[in-house]
Amino acid sequence: MSDAADHVVAFSKHLQQQVRQQIRAQKRRSLMMLLGLLTFTEFLESQMFIFASSHIIGGMDAGPREFAQVQTAYAVGIMLMVVLQQWLSRRMGYRRYLLASLLLFIVGGVACAWSDHLWSLTLSRLLQGFGGGAFFTSSRILINLMFSVEERPRAIKYFMLIMMASGGVAPVLASHLIEYGEWRWVFYGPLPFALWCAGLIWWLLPKGIGRRRDVPALSMLPLVLFATAVLILQWVLTVTRFDVFTHPLRLWGLLLLGAGLLLGFLWQQWRHPEPLIHLRELNSPVYLTGLGLYFLYYFVASFGNYIFPIYAEQGLGFSLLNVGWMNGLVGLSGVVVGYLYVAWLGRYFPRKKVVMVAGAVALAIAAWWFSRVGADAGFAQLWVGLVAKGVFGVLLVLPVAGLTFSQLDSDDRFAHGYQGKNLMRQIAVSSSTAIAAVMLQNRVSSVDAQLRAGLTPDRTGVLNWLDQTRLMLMQQGLETVQAQQVAMGMLAQRVHQQAQLLAAEQMYEVLAVLALMVAGVIMIQRQLR
Repeated sequence: MSDAADHVVAFSKHLQQQVRQQIRAQKRRSLMMLLGLLTFTEFLESQMFIFASSHIIGGMDAGPREFAQVQTAYAVGIMLMVVLQQWLSRRMGYRRYLLASLLLFIVGGVACAWSDHLWSLTLSRLLQGFGGGAFFTSSRILINLMFSVEERPRAIKYFMLIMMASGGVAPVLASHLIEYGEWRWVFYGPLPFALWCAGLIWWLLPKGIGRRRDVPALSMLPLVLFATAVLILQWVLTVTRFDVFTHPLRLWGLLLLGAGLLLGFLWQQWRHPEPLIHLRELNSPVYLTGLGLYFLYYFVASFGNYIFPIYAEQGLGFSLLNVGWMNGLVGLSGVVVGYLYVAWLGRYFPRKKVVMVAGAVALAIAAWWFSRVGADAGFAQLWVGLVAKGVFGVLLVLPVAGLTFSQLDSDDRFAHGYQGKNLMRQIAVSSSTAIAAVMLQNRVSSVDAQLRAGLTPDRTGVLNWLDQTRLMLMQQGLETVQAQQVAMGMLAQRVHQQAQLLAAEQMYEVLAVLALMVAGVIMIQRQLR
């Protein structure tokens, strides 16, 4: 009986040990998913906002200048948090730091949804950006802090695939929220994911991780310099297309002031023994080249992301839900190619420069395709461009991500490098979106004026269409004068839709040229191979 009891006790201990190991393994997998989900949440919010931008502009009764103002506020909030990320995470520890950031993100999102005025939306986006700016950098740094060298490849794979899934979820979710609700609901979309992240952080992150006792006091001078500089430079980007001819001296003055303040901030950081951004540790040609390619990628990607919903919905006449699902196809194709890259292509294809060039060329093909399909295009005519657009991001950015940080040989240097990279990302995204919004609006106004100038009373086709439409409306019960007014309104609407389409096609021609220029830059650079 004694031997049998000993066997039972031993088996019970072995079973308990296996259960504990499975629980620990499950917690490690959950932590890997959490770090991807945290970045997914910020990407989801940003992409939903860009997708729904035309509806938000309409809901707020604003124009492209005002839209760029709101984008500027979000960008400034994110960049301020990225600059403060290392100091705050060391002062508070990642657990408290991320929970506080999520609280700001959620409060900012709710405030955006309740905004009735442009300035309240602008301030709410500033708050939301300040909260969301913590997610991407912190998540990637925590992979190095919390996982061994053997575990990191799996953690990075989870991180990248979950993050990339935001490109498929964001447009589908945004389109459904607008279709069955209104533009305000877009700001509620990311909040359940933020709450989910908060619960997982409370459960999974140790209390003291990342916290240090020797963190110096925060100096406000560099922070004020940086905030003022980026605010001025972002504002110059916003108003250049409006004021370049009417107020050129004012623009040049603001540009020089912003650039001077930014250089002052960088010089102060270079000389400071405990800077917010460790520039001296990032003086690597490989890293700096990768940073430049990151900027080009985020610029052209955000440029295209802004154009497509307007092109498909307002130009080609697709329903909002169909546009959302088409963008979802782009995101899905990106996730599939991303998985193939992580599982096979990245390992067995050593010439990364060729892959990056192929990515830029894929975007050029997508942009050229969209500029040529014509006004009667359906999904069957668009899918080639959609797939090429989805492939572009993976083929370009994943090799850049794998090579850029290869010479940052310590966890601290990697953390500082990722901080700089995400600062560059937000500058590229916000400037690209603001420029695309203003350029597209200018082209729509110009094309619309040209089309209206051609609608002269002596054109037989115009008169015949108006007569036929007026008669059809009269047969439906409208009076003659009313039918004429409705017919004129329908004509104006058709002209405006044609202007939207032609302007978007011209913007895609610009994007195709930009993508080829990016391919050329990749080919001539010598650091990332």
